[in-house]
Amino acid sequence: MILYRTVAAAGLALLAATAAQAEIDVEEITSPGGVEAWLVEEPSIPFVALELRFEGGASLDEDGKRGAINLMTGLLEEGACDMDAEAFTIAKEELAASIRFDVWDDAFSVSARFLSEDIDEAMDLIHLALTEPRFDDRAVERVRAQVLSGLASDAVDPGSISQRTFDELAFGEHPYGSPLEGTPESVRALTADDLETARQRVLATDRIHVAAVGDIDADTLGRELDELLDGLPPEGPALPEDTAFGAGGGVTIVPFDTPQSVVTFGQAGIDRDDPDFFPAYVMNHILGGGGFESRLMEEVREKRGLTYGIGTALYSMDHADMLLGSVASANDRVAETVDVIRSEWERLSEEGATQAELDRAKTYLTGAYPLRFDGNARIANILVSMQMDDLPVSYLDERTAMVEAVTLDDVARVADRLIDPDTLRFVVVGQPDDLQETN
Repeated sequence: MILYRTVAAAGLALLAATAAQAEIDVEEITSPGGVEAWLVEEPSIPFVALELRFEGGASLDEDGKRGAINLMTGLLEEGACDMDAEAFTIAKEELAASIRFDVWDDAFSVSARFLSEDIDEAMDLIHLALTEPRFDDRAVERVRAQVLSGLASDAVDPGSISQRTFDELAFGEHPYGSPLEGTPESVRALTADDLETARQRVLATDRIHVAAVGDIDADTLGRELDELLDGLPPEGPALPEDTAFGAGGGVTIVPFDTPQSVVTFGQAGIDRDDPDFFPAYVMNHILGGGGFESRLMEEVREKRGLTYGIGTALYSMDHADMLLGSVASANDRVAETVDVIRSEWERLSEEGATQAELDRAKTYLTGAYPLRFDGNARIANILVSMQMDDLPVSYLDERTAMVEAVTLDDVARVADRLIDPDTLRFVVVGQPDDLQETN
């Protein structure tokens, strides 16, 4: 259980108000030890949010050890140095601090929230978790059992089966092609030595990004970061190579006894650094990313009642890019759903968007952006995510203009370049009527 003092909640409310009303003053600092970080100093409330990201994530699993980094991540709060799991939890709760460790394909993260008066103790606790985790047998088996339970649940969940099958088709032997949780066989085989190796592989300080927001100054942050990261590996193993989306067009059916089929669909996407990214971003909002404003929601749900919801998103990952969507529909209507999606893919490719669609997309994308800055934790998360994407601090001020600059011609050009009905892959999990597999 995580305890928050009243002042912490007040800090969130204060920055929620100021973020949308005033410019965020970001200071780029370098610690005495050379750690670069972004800082938003807000001394009026004695509360700090800290975000650390290490590039690489679960994609750095060793061959044959899939799931090691994920299991290791789940054990970092299960004791460190001379503290077992219970003692570590008590120490964290006595500080009224939140410390969370997460991992996904491309990054490992540390998210911490604590009172500024407790910064030394909170940073010491994080340091011990990162540098001296215990990996006690009892804790390992408990967390391993949790992971295995999740894998067993995913094995009979149509949505998980659909996404896993799609990833395998798209990326094959690349780490993106398999679940970061591993398989039951790989997870059962992991040892404490494997977990220590995983920690060393993923926590390399040459790939770290840092953002802090709240009651902390540059000198204090720099000193604390050097102490926090002391003892971590200075360099990590080579990152995975880039890979191309390899699923190709067609329909793959995975038989599953359920009255409603679950569909994952998609094709190759666009890199975040591509000059056409913002036109593609606006285009996706029009196609399927804009909720009830999107074409797919209008055509699939509103006009035909084929589903409760459908959406698409651009996934610009570190080593591959996708335009990915999902939908669920009754078995006797999923064939029609697939046909409508394919038709909308073709229409966008051939016709582009309308001025009304473009205007609505711009209004939403520019109006919703300030609302993301609804607290110091969210601000820190956004800032560190910008660093991961190699975006400058100036992006905070320039982003709205980039959206506004997108024209109808831009959307049409990018739709013609990117949207390809012939390479659109559908993975359908269920018992669809009148739908045939195609390649």
